[in-house]
Amino acid sequence: MQHDEFIAQVRHRANLRTSGDAELATRATLETLAERLAGNEANNAAAQLPKGIAQYLQHQYAGTGVRLSLDEFFQRISLREGVELPKAVNHARAVIKVLAEAISPGEIQDIRTQLPPEFEQLFEVGSQGKMQVNT
Repeated sequence: MQHDEFIAQVRHRANLRTSGDAELATRATLETLAERLAGNEANNAAAQLPKGIAQYLQHQYAGTGVRLSLDEFFQRISLREGVELPKAVNHARAVIKVLAEAISPGEIQDIRTQLPPEFEQLFEVGSQGKMQVNT
């Protein structure tokens, strides 16, 4: 998947007005995910993505394995993206869904394995339906 296709998919699935908004949502989500992952997992996923998207998984704090609940994960995305929490949840779900389609099933499974059980709903629900978030 190419950079522009990734961003276009996020834009469409999150119902964002511009590609710039989709880029920001992608960056906020993937940087937060990269902080949550430990070891080389973020780099392994980044190796399967186009350069412009991969860099979000390779930022300064990637691989630190910061312990975050799902609520804290969404709150960080909301702050990074500069949008209200419900919008950040929707955007993050869209980004994760596109990420799951852009990298190999084995790699997405490796990511899922590192996350606590409460994150499963993020991957299973994708960008459709209601999701339980504590605000």
